[in-house]
Amino acid sequence: MSKKATEFQKKSMSKMYRGTGIFKPLNTGWIDDHVACVREWVANVFFYRKGDTTIMIDAGYNYDRLEEKMGWLGIAPSEIGHILITHQDTDHVGAVEADSPGLFRNAKLYIGETENRYLTGEVRRKVIYHLYKLPQVTILNEKVLLKDGQVFHINDIKIECFLVPGHTWGHLVYLIDDKYLFTGDTIWFGADGGYSFISALAEDNKLAVQSLAALEENLRTRNLRPMFLTGHTGWTENFEFAFVHKDKRCSTFKKRVPDPAAPYDAYDESEDTEEKARTERLRGVGE
Repeated sequence: MSKKATEFQKKSMSKMYRGTGIFKPLNTGWIDDHVACVREWVANVFFYRKGDTTIMIDAGYNYDRLEEKMGWLGIAPSEIGHILITHQDTDHVGAVEADSPGLFRNAKLYIGETENRYLTGEVRRKVIYHLYKLPQVTILNEKVLLKDGQVFHINDIKIECFLVPGHTWGHLVYLIDDKYLFTGDTIWFGADGGYSFISALAEDNKLAVQSLAALEENLRTRNLRPMFLTGHTGWTENFEFAFVHKDKRCSTFKKRVPDPAAPYDAYDESEDTEEKARTERLRGVGE
């Protein structure tokens, strides 16, 4: 269903969110020597490279330019043996769904054991305040099911996962080498800082807000100050900026601080070019 769902989202969500400044994706490029991003319309697909190992964080849409844009970064699909999945929405798993082109058919997927219940059909994903059920996702790759707080290694890369339910019931975030936190659809960055992610797309908004507060407390208690990398907005190393509105939800129905950097239609990729990907580093927000 990923191709059909991808095409539906591009058409419907482009119209729904046009002019709202909701989506502010990164363009394709490197953030630093370890982290790169491919822009797929509104989605950020991340790669983490250390030594000879490159892992992928989320698999984006069923997107026909993924291999091309990975080439801008000097990354080949054949290099990817491990993919960390924050959650099972089509804009995060489309490239590994059964009807995808199969660029990563040999990659091992890591996904939360609670989130996997969507893939088995035990629960159904609901959006638009539970008014709309999404099609069941089918993935044939080998999977590793993860528990909250689990720590594991891929070669010499340390990975720790935290359960942050709300957007989906089993959403995970991944802390890599204690320095980079890939947050998926947990945090949304506005011009004035971080909020709980888009309210219309959550399974449970109250739970999402609670999860965000718990994540902040966990990081503070352990004195961790990672880089925060989001699924649909930007990145920051400013801890206070990331959590400043943790008790509020991003909503199209409430006033938000206008962000002049947000594109009118985030599905317009005209600013995402190979030249920029090869020559410019991706700037953060909130500095």
